[in-house]
Amino acid sequence: MEENKKNVDEQWKQAVEKEKDALKSEKEFVAPNPDFNFFITTLSLQASIALGQVPNPVSKKTEEDKPQAKFLIDTLGMLQEKTKGNLTKEEIDLLENLLYELRMVYLSENTSRSNTS
Repeated sequence: MEENKKNVDEQWKQAVEKEKDALKSEKEFVAPNPDFNFFITTLSLQASIALGQVPNPVSKKTEEDKPQAKFLIDTLGMLQEKTKGNLTKEEIDLLENLLYELRMVYLSENTSRSNTS
């Protein structure tokens, strides 16, 4: 019995070491610098996924979630209001463009659905 336990322990240790080595050889995730442009672009991408404009990167399927899309668009709008006077020209332009495009898609999809009803 003791010999069997020793064998199992050794096999487990070897498996753990192999996993550690495999993880070390894989590239580690390097987070981008957190900045406002990256933040609002990420929210915009999430809204585009919720609008069905971009496939979900996890499921690889196009999915629509209108309440989620509206929440994200409204969140970007809130950020626009709360950060007035504190953004660079580039940040202002990016946020305005993202909001305009997302709102147009949201409105066009809601308008086209109500016309077909």
